[in-house]
Amino acid sequence: MTSPCYLRYQTPDLGYREAAVLIVVLWMCAGLVALVLVFGQIVALEYRSADSTVAGIQAEQAAESAIRYVCYTLENLETSGAMPDVDDAEYKAEAVFLGDALFWLLGRDPNARPGTMPIFSMVDECSKLNLNTATAEMLANLPRMTPEFAAAIVDWRDTDSQVSENGAEAETYTLRKPAYRCKNGPFETVLELKMVYGANDEILFGEDTNLNGVLDPNENDGEASLPSDNQDGELDPGIVEYLTVYSRNSQPAETADGGSLVDVNSKDQENLRSLLRETLGENRANDIVSQLGAGAEFRSILEFYIRSKMTPDEFDKLADSLTISSGDSESESGAGSDMEAEIVPVNVNTACEEVLTCIPGIGSSYASALVAYRLGHPKNLDSVAWVAQVLDEDAAIQAGPYLTTHTYQFSADVAAVGQNGRGYRRIYYALDIGDGQAKVVYRRDRTDLGWALGREIRSQLSEWRASTK
Repeated sequence: MTSPCYLRYQTPDLGYREAAVLIVVLWMCAGLVALVLVFGQIVALEYRSADSTVAGIQAEQAAESAIRYVCYTLENLETSGAMPDVDDAEYKAEAVFLGDALFWLLGRDPNARPGTMPIFSMVDECSKLNLNTATAEMLANLPRMTPEFAAAIVDWRDTDSQVSENGAEAETYTLRKPAYRCKNGPFETVLELKMVYGANDEILFGEDTNLNGVLDPNENDGEASLPSDNQDGELDPGIVEYLTVYSRNSQPAETADGGSLVDVNSKDQENLRSLLRETLGENRANDIVSQLGAGAEFRSILEFYIRSKMTPDEFDKLADSLTISSGDSESESGAGSDMEAEIVPVNVNTACEEVLTCIPGIGSSYASALVAYRLGHPKNLDSVAWVAQVLDEDAAIQAGPYLTTHTYQFSADVAAVGQNGRGYRRIYYALDIGDGQAKVVYRRDRTDLGWALGREIRSQLSEWRASTK
């Protein structure tokens, strides 16, 4: 028979073992919970990573779709050689939805200083100075430019090894560390300027380090964060804002209705007489031909207009039917094999004041007046005739070869996001429509430059993302 004492002795021992088992079980449960939490976190991170990846792919595809849309828009403009009208309901450049993705076209306002809000449009590459044809004197008038750097730019692109005044040739580049050669050939991109002696970020990019044309918070905080800025509430861009390598002389070979262009410098003036008679009548045509005189040669269409004594309305009717051959002088056509003698005109309707200041005959004295006239007379800009309303005759004739009102090269700086406003991408495209079909001639990923759409759009996307949860 079992003694009661033995039973009392066994009971506490069983309790200790049960407690030990319970503790082990609790530890195992805690470990399993920890594993579940870890795996849950891993799954959540993988989901977020996959979501971000999908959003990035959507953004990239949105950018590619955007450029196809841009090409279609350019190929179907009502007026060949014009900028798309941002007020046109058919032209979309801001927060355009493509499924779950959106895209924007980062643009510029040529009639105003950069502000804190982005401008949305394509950019006219013909509104800038061509880096391969602008003279050192023209380049030297750009903001932040130095005479030494302007001369070095010309030496970099010319084909000889002769050092120009204040310039830099092979000897300078062989002394650099690491050493490299002076190119002695045309620039292929504007960012190639980084290779030119005397280049630095302050000259090239100014305060606009992300190249979006917007005064971002870090660009207006003094020395608190890069870049260094003067904290004056205004964006001071670098010279890359005003330069291009994509503009070219690309006047169509025929008129919009398929007719032949009339060369105002042709020795046979019968075609010009016929055009004037058809457009302005017999008597007025005879007056204009008499005014021009026999054997006259013009350096630009603008000079032809000034010498003809036509009214702006008369000239606008036939301007798109005119062309000009160079003869022995420089001209708007840019004919000739010497790159230094070629002139690639700037679109006077879309060039900003800083670029207009660089044009011979215009300078700082007339640049602001041209911008003011554009703002006050937006319906009078069909031909270069309006320039003669602002410049005196000598200045207009001097500026004439450097000016046009047509544009056949554009850029589209596309910013895009995917689903839930994530996956930000930014891709820059340069396009040429000189042959009637829009072609991408350059593509560069700018995503690494960071957010370019300003603080307000970032807040809007955050609110949108929160509302979809």
